[in-house]
Amino acid sequence: MKFTMKFVAASVAVLCVGGAFAQSGETVKIAFIDPLSGPFANVGQNQLKSWQFAAEHFAGKKNPAGVKFEVTGFDNKGSPQESLNSLKAAIDQGFRYVTQGNGSGAAMAISDAVTKFNERNPGKEVLYLNYAAVDPALTNEKCEYWHFRLDADTTMKMEALTTFMKDQPSVKKVYLLNQNYSHGQQVSKYFKEDIARKRPDVKIVGDDLHPIGQVKDFAPYVAKIKQSGADAIVTGNWGADLTLLVKALNDAGLKIPMYTYYAGVTGTPTALAAGGDSEVYVIAYGHSNQPGEIGKMETEFKKKFNDDYYTFATYNGIELMGAAIAKAKSIDPVKVAAALEGLTVKSFAGEVTMRKSDHQLQQTMFVTKWQKVDKKNPYSVENTGYTFAPVKQMDPYVASTPTSCQMKRPG
Repeated sequence: MKFTMKFVAASVAVLCVGGAFAQSGETVKIAFIDPLSGPFANVGQNQLKSWQFAAEHFAGKKNPAGVKFEVTGFDNKGSPQESLNSLKAAIDQGFRYVTQGNGSGAAMAISDAVTKFNERNPGKEVLYLNYAAVDPALTNEKCEYWHFRLDADTTMKMEALTTFMKDQPSVKKVYLLNQNYSHGQQVSKYFKEDIARKRPDVKIVGDDLHPIGQVKDFAPYVAKIKQSGADAIVTGNWGADLTLLVKALNDAGLKIPMYTYYAGVTGTPTALAAGGDSEVYVIAYGHSNQPGEIGKMETEFKKKFNDDYYTFATYNGIELMGAAIAKAKSIDPVKVAAALEGLTVKSFAGEVTMRKSDHQLQQTMFVTKWQKVDKKNPYSVENTGYTFAPVKQMDPYVASTPTSCQMKRPG
């Protein structure tokens, strides 16, 4: 009798576990749509490896859902139109999760296309994880239910950056230099608004927008910066456009503080190191010298690829997916999207929450400064002997900004 009772109890326990983890052992396929060729290919290739690395790291028993993640790259060549072609190809191949980040123009195109596809194809819905496109419109006037942003948007980064800059008395004359597309335009717009509110004495002595991915020599821009008498540069440039700007600054011997979003992205740290000691700051949701699991992952990634793991949104993305799938007890994007709304998980820098009202991740922000490695900050970025050391950490509420999103939910 006791044996029978134990057997029944065990059977019920197994059934409960099976019910809770009905999706255990399944594979979640994610299509990565970003530049894998062209001027930003080095960034895209790094980030594809980062997604695949995070997917492998959190596979199976290492996520609460017990699922495997498989990430496949699609080359959008940095173009919104090619992004739509890649999206169609991915859907045709059975992908129901897509991720993209390099370029807000491409992000807008994907978000809109996914929404329209889902409206026309009930039962085949696709979910879009945006890991790096930071145009605020994506979680404001152009917000869509199927879009979830893992990065902090430009309003959040600029709120945090200007909170730091207002306390830097040496900043009096700022030159803005940005790529001429939505992201660059937004960096310029929100810096001017935020600094006027916090430090009305700061003067904007230059505000240039240049073609994205087309400028081969930034010497003319550097000459204008020098002539302006600027004592600081603010730029949202990334990839080759920031690397080449740094090279031009080095060549001109112009050493003034530079406040950036993406100085840690592939290629730029090597250019910074070539110029010796420079005062460069980065605003981001992570940094090179994070302790704990993410720090071990950085070391492992470098050992495996001789490259830097810096897109920590891949960590948060897989963590959130695993938690949402476990909560939904399904890998169906419809159920996972519902589970992601308002979801909080423990990340590498405290808790992060996917805000339900606009699908914008709320997270800790850091300002880091370029310096030589030391005992406290030992991670050598791109093997340069330099690193980005944290100088200010801000809790999620500091950088949180309001949303105008009027989300249209399905059903």
